Amino acid sequence: MNLSKSSSEFNITEKPRDRQRVEALLELADIQVNGNRPWDIQVHDPRFFSRVLGQGTLGLGESYMDGWWDCQALDVMIAKALRARLDTAIRTSGDFLAVAWARLKNMQSPARAFHIGEHHYDIGNDLYSRMLDPLMMYSCGYWPDAETLEQAQVAKLELIFSKLGLQPGMKVLDIGCGWGGAAWYAARHYGVEVTGITVSKEQAALAEARCAGLPVEIRLQDYRELEGRYDSVYSIGMFEHVGVKNYRTYMRVVSRLLADDGLFLLHTIGGNTSVNKGDRWVERYIFPNSMLPSSSQIARACEGLLVLEDWHNFGADYDRTLLAWHTNFGRSWPELKSQYNERFCRMWNYYLLTNAGAFRARDSQLWQIVLSPKGKEGGYRRPRR
Repeated sequence: MNLSKSSSEFNITEKPRDRQRVEALLELADIQVNGNRPWDIQVHDPRFFSRVLGQGTLGLGESYMDGWWDCQALDVMIAKALRARLDTAIRTSGDFLAVAWARLKNMQSPARAFHIGEHHYDIGNDLYSRMLDPLMMYSCGYWPDAETLEQAQVAKLELIFSKLGLQPGMKVLDIGCGWGGAAWYAARHYGVEVTGITVSKEQAALAEARCAGLPVEIRLQDYRELEGRYDSVYSIGMFEHVGVKNYRTYMRVVSRLLADDGLFLLHTIGGNTSVNKGDRWVERYIFPNSMLPSSSQIARACEGLLVLEDWHNFGADYDRTLLAWHTNFGRSWPELKSQYNERFCRMWNYYLLTNAGAFRARDSQLWQIVLSPKGKEGGYRRPRR
C-alpha cells in the first residue's frame, strides 16, 4: 500500500472562485468552512477547494490524508453532505474516464482476483485483531438486541445460520471466509462441515489456526475455481469485490454448487443506483477493483438461476458497527503507530467515519438475501431474530 503524498497536490493552485463555489455547495448541507460546529470543516490549505472541484471524492479524501482540512465530526459532515446529494454536484473528468475504462475492462478478472487480498487484507492481522471483535468479523453486525460489538457479530451469525437452517452433518461453503470466524462458529455451534475460501494469505493462515481440530477446510482460492456440492452456501462481505461483469458468473457458480434443496445467503453492502465503477478514493486506498451492487444488478444476475426467497435490509446497523471499529482503532493506535505512519492513521479514520456517514445517510445499504435453486417447497419462513 503506497501512502506517499499524492503528486497531484503540487500541481494545484489556489483559485478564489473555487472557494466560493465549494462554500455555496456546503451551505446546502448546513456545513460551514471554518465554522464552530462539530460538523463544520476547518480548512488549513486554501488549495483544498480547487482540489475538490478538480478531483471530486478522490481529491476530498487525499486532501484529508495530506492534512489540508479537518472536521471534528467527520461522520456527521459526510451524512449531511450525502443527504444533500452533494456527491452528485461534482463530476470530474477523472470520474468519467474511470467509468469508461471500467466498461471496457474486467477489473475483477481471475488474473486480478488476489490483488484485493494483497492490498487490503494482508496489511496486518495485528491491525484487524485490535479493531474487530474476537471472531474478527469484518462486516456489519446485527444490533437490535446487542449492546457490544461482539454481541452484534454473534447475533449476525445466528441470524445467518438460522436463515439457512443449518443442521448437524451438513456440508457448507463459505465464499470469502475472512479470518475464519463464521466457519469456526458454524462448525462449533451447528455441527456442520465447512469449506472456506479467501484470496488473502494472511486470512487463510489465521483461519486455519483458528479452526484447527474442527471439520473446517480453508483454501486460498478464487470462487471461480470451486467444485463440489454443498447443502448450504453463504458469503459475508465478499460480493463487493466481484464486479458487475462477473455477477452472472458468480451466481452460476453458486447455482452449480448448491444442492437442489439447499439455500444460499448473500450478505453484501449495496448501492441505491446501478454503477460499473467504485468510488475513486476507496478504490485507490482501501478496496481496489471494488464496487457496490445495486438491487437490480443482483436480481438480473440471479434470473433463471436462483429463486429469491428473502431480502432483508439492515443498513443502518453498519453505522454503529463502523463507529465501534473506529473506537477500537483509536484506542489501539498507540500500539499500532510504530508499524503504520500518521498518514495511514488519517486514511483509516477517514475510511471508517465516511462510511459510517454513508450508512447513516442511507446512501449505502446492507442486504441479506436468501436464494434457492428451485424455490423452497411449501415456502420460506424468514427469521428476523
